Amino acid sequence: MLNLLAALWLTLWVSNAAAATSPGTSHYTAENDLNHCQNSAQINEQEQRLPRMLLSTVSLVETGKWLRSTGENVAWPWTVNARGQSRYHRTKNAAIAAVKTLQASGISSIDVGCMQINLHYHPEAFSSLEDAFDPYTNIAYAAVFLKTLRKKGRSWNKAIGYYHSRTRARYIPYQRKVQNLWKAERRRVALERRAKRRTAEARTAAEF
Repeated sequence: MLNLLAALWLTLWVSNAAAATSPGTSHYTAENDLNHCQNSAQINEQEQRLPRMLLSTVSLVETGKWLRSTGENVAWPWTVNARGQSRYHRTKNAAIAAVKTLQASGISSIDVGCMQINLHYHPEAFSSLEDAFDPYTNIAYAAVFLKTLRKKGRSWNKAIGYYHSRTRARYIPYQRKVQNLWKAERRRVALERRAKRRTAEARTAAEF
């Protein structure tokens, strides 16, 4: 876990990065947009030069929710986890209200948002719950945290494991889960891009 000074440094870095990226504007669209976490992850991966699809994969592992309406698993930004139980709230406001209720009952160890940042171990991560559930801000903090863990562990593999826990019995299974999904997601995207390219080429050929 980060100490308070490191957490404060991360908070300042993320705040400055968010302000510089898109001052005065939101980083995501309508509240019912199903791609909040994915879109914000892609932006942060580019801005902070992280491996492609690393953040989106971790987010999917942390907050993946199966949607019967679309038949897909998506990272859910309004996820709250306390005492080992995750709840997927319908809206951002509902998620914020849930956290306030938990805090009022004396619970402080609460994971929030796209990357499930723990409010107890990262007390200086966000200026408010509104910021904590902002997909871009939530993921930006996690991105810097992962980069810090990589420097300590000297590999992305170690960083992924340490993101979940420093206890070997806990981080190894998590590390494998993320690695397997990361590989599958990169393959899926590559196949989708190949299919789109072939479709575009077929259309171009048909025009001649």
